[in-house]
Amino acid sequence: MGIQDFGPHFNLETFYRARNVARDITFELSSLIRPGMTEAQAHQFYKELSEKYGIQKQWHPPKLRFGPNTLKNFRDESAPHLLQEEDIFFIDIGPVIEGHEADYGETFVLGNIFDQKHIADCSQKVFHEVSQFWKTHPCQGDELYEFAKKRSAHYGYHLNMGSDGHRIGDFPHHIFFKGGLLECEENLVPNAWILEIHLWNQQRSFGAFFEDILTTQDLNA
Repeated sequence: MGIQDFGPHFNLETFYRARNVARDITFELSSLIRPGMTEAQAHQFYKELSEKYGIQKQWHPPKLRFGPNTLKNFRDESAPHLLQEEDIFFIDIGPVIEGHEADYGETFVLGNIFDQKHIADCSQKVFHEVSQFWKTHPCQGDELYEFAKKRSAHYGYHLNMGSDGHRIGDFPHHIFFKGGLLECEENLVPNAWILEIHLWNQQRSFGAFFEDILTTQDLNA
């Protein structure tokens, strides 16, 4: 059994459909988040959306990070923060849909602070540049993130290497591999990995996060 294998019930169309539902939930949740809210209130909205979409299981707990908490690693505890009129936040959810793991994360900005909008945009730019590099340069996890580090620096940001992506697939993927993408010493195959890009600004005052499937398919077409 290889670390990039899938289970006997894995279905690519179902996998993509699960991803698209997670993306839809992410955007619906983002539209409900308002200034003056706490992360706990956003978590309650996510719980209600999960019920609305018939999701009964999460393969990882949702991470809804506001303001300075956008610098936190996945397992870090958030500090109290009320979302401001001009602020930044990200959503990272991992629902299980039709027996397949979804994992989608994106950063959103309230107001018109240029630096916040710029880092949010760059998190997606770096993701797509790294994904394109992988499509044309078969590589292992460490080589992929070396390229990601260079592209992040190009835009003036620090890439948080503590948020390096992971396996994904039919639930549970951990029977094949529990480590991070950086630890994969094989050339990365399509649809088996989530690529995470977590940028910090130079002042370490806020960050931006974007994640999606590492795939050769255009999922937004």
